[in-house]
Amino acid sequence: MFTLYKMALRDLGRNRRRSIFSALALGLGLMVLLLMAGVITWELNSSMDKSIALQSGHLQLRAKTYDENKTSLAYEDLVQNPEAVAAQIAALAPVKVATPRLYASGIVVSGDESLGVRIVGIDPASAANAPFQEGMVSGQFLTADDTGGILIGQTLADKMGLKAGDQVNLLVNTANGDVQQQGFAIRGIYSTHTPGYDQSTVFLPIAKAQAITNTANHASTIFILLKDSQQAAPVAAAIQTSQYEVLTFEQMNVLLTQFNQYANGLLFFLYLIVLAITATVIVNTLVMAIFERTREIGILAAIGMKGRRIMAMFFAESSLLAIGGIFMGLVLGGILVYLMGTYGFPIGNFGVTGFLLGDRIYAQLTINDVVTLSLTALIVTLLASLYPALLAARMEPVDALRGGQ
Repeated sequence: MFTLYKMALRDLGRNRRRSIFSALALGLGLMVLLLMAGVITWELNSSMDKSIALQSGHLQLRAKTYDENKTSLAYEDLVQNPEAVAAQIAALAPVKVATPRLYASGIVVSGDESLGVRIVGIDPASAANAPFQEGMVSGQFLTADDTGGILIGQTLADKMGLKAGDQVNLLVNTANGDVQQQGFAIRGIYSTHTPGYDQSTVFLPIAKAQAITNTANHASTIFILLKDSQQAAPVAAAIQTSQYEVLTFEQMNVLLTQFNQYANGLLFFLYLIVLAITATVIVNTLVMAIFERTREIGILAAIGMKGRRIMAMFFAESSLLAIGGIFMGLVLGGILVYLMGTYGFPIGNFGVTGFLLGDRIYAQLTINDVVTLSLTALIVTLLASLYPALLAARMEPVDALRGGQ
């Protein structure tokens, strides 16, 4: 075996430039795949984390008749005495925080400009508001007794040319189907670095949201964060009642959960396609080497070298090229993923239905991705080199000697 690899290394050294560029082609393909895997891994994890923190929580307790898509405000679709219900849930050991939230549809009007938004009534003192408090860009956060202030997102403020302290009109749908209009001062501007969310979400203290929508002592949902996401199903079962239903974050993020489940399988086929394309460069290198060394192969066969030994020699060459390419790919890919993970890539206000995307894309590479892609690159290259190896092994000594003349 050592002799085979020694011969393979010598043969590859005959045309070093071609060998280096062949390995580099595989390395560049692996580099691109490592970056793709890192970006997709980060985006899936980030989207789920953002969804949990910003809109779904780990659990939500709702009325069984509540329709989120219609943002229903009918009393029978809401949670009654939400503060008391939230306090009971918050007392459970696995629960980090439980807080009532009220959702309503509305329109922000400033001068001649208007924009549809989702109005969220929150308890300003709740720890569930940490993403908004930590993301304050200007102004101040809401207080529970504030009856004339709202909190808007940075993207909305930029789009409508607003700043903290400005006055806007807010049109809000009410429980009886009417529309209430009231002037509000922008107390503060927040940023979650999620343009789609920041453009469409406006916050009010829940007491004021209940007053303007005529839903006193009611909330759309109890928003629940857990200490451990793995406890979502057991806690949901524990707080389920005949009057209300409890949804887990997987149930509220169906598209994201399904994509996460099927992504690995779909991406694996994509990886195979990219690696197969780059592996053809190595195949071409070996085929060219065979035609250049036809006479040499004939001599080896004439002195008794078996076909399988000749095959093994070319497999050794392809494995050396593959290992060299994988090494280059890991180095280049590692550098690229590190830069992407550190600085990210801006994508602006770009959204996909069912996903909460940030304003920058980052990369997060896992050991599993590195090992899987490296082994896949090696296997694909070896399989691709089967044709030139068989071509060399099946040469007849006499024909090979004549062909080399």
